[in-house]
Amino acid sequence: MLRVITINLNGIRSASRKGFFEWMAGQDADIVCLQELKAQVNDLSEDMRSPPGYKGFFHPAEKKGYSGVGLYARKAPERVIEGLGNAEFDAEGRYLEADFGNLSVISLYLPSGSSSEERQAAKYRFMDIFLPHMRELIASGREVIVCGDWNIAHKEADLRNWKSNQKNSGFLPEERAWLTRLFDEVGWKDVYRQLHPEATDACYTWWSNRGQAWAKNVGWRLDYQIATPGIAARARRASVYKEARFSDHAPLTVDYDDA
Repeated sequence: MLRVITINLNGIRSASRKGFFEWMAGQDADIVCLQELKAQVNDLSEDMRSPPGYKGFFHPAEKKGYSGVGLYARKAPERVIEGLGNAEFDAEGRYLEADFGNLSVISLYLPSGSSSEERQAAKYRFMDIFLPHMRELIASGREVIVCGDWNIAHKEADLRNWKSNQKNSGFLPEERAWLTRLFDEVGWKDVYRQLHPEATDACYTWWSNRGQAWAKNVGWRLDYQIATPGIAARARRASVYKEARFSDHAPLTVDYDDA
């Protein structure tokens, strides 16, 4: 079995203080993908860089306290790729790929557009370069799992208040259509939805810090494991962990059968 976890930490040091690493130590994961590190590698303690039993890899943003992605692996990857080769977004630390044999696991942090029109425009620019990259990945013949915070809720079932959010970043028609193209046209699989096609409240992975969103489970599903068809077909279990809170996001765990 291959167990893969993805979580947006909203600050690795903050998540550490909230018990993330103690929880992770008990999960028996093979690979853990992290987003929104909000730290440089030099800011991390030794246990954050390489938790017991794992080797850590990081692609921080150039701007301090912002963005950044990482990945922990039990088995050392044969190759690690930092960034997409795009100066604007590589400076923001949004893409980290680790290759293990014929499997690639990617930690992705797709931009959020909620703070301003400028950031929404940046989000669309990222989507424009990322769709062709996803085409190339699926055409490569490798098995690939893209884990991360995609900052888009795909369908009405993926957020509590879908009617009032249709003009808000994260649930805009253009964003949702882009994900639909990724699945229906390019051929990627939404692993959680494949296993839980009818799930609503249980699927949420992000809750606003405003109001009582967490207490009332007024959430969004923004974190996905999106995979090539071969390995997606081997997914057996997918779950969102909500018993403890390390971040404004919750960890998404998927178990895949070995090939």
